[in-house]
Amino acid sequence: MIQKQFIKSAKTTKCRLTFTLPEDIWADEVYLVGNFNGWDETTHPLRQANNGEWRIVVDLAVGAEYQFRYLCDGEWFNDNEADGYSVNPHGSHNSIVNTFLPAD
Repeated sequence: MIQKQFIKSAKTTKCRLTFTLPEDIWADEVYLVGNFNGWDETTHPLRQANNGEWRIVVDLAVGAEYQFRYLCDGEWFNDNEADGYSVNPHGSHNSIVNTFLPAD
């Protein structure tokens, strides 16, 4: 699940994204990897909450489209609730999340 929250300040607006994976994912490590972090496989680890869910919160610029995937114990997978999907050069797909402000 991906939750979006738009946070406005005097100078800027950012999009706070909460990525949550279910408790039935059995893993030692899960990472959020995407073009927002240069596809670095180690900088954005998800943490497992007391209820077993895996979660990470990321603040990103508003008005963009970001590609991402999860890396779970060395295996790649997508988010089934992403805003869309895009073919990647490895013969699979990346998840897409957008941070466009909703229409008023």
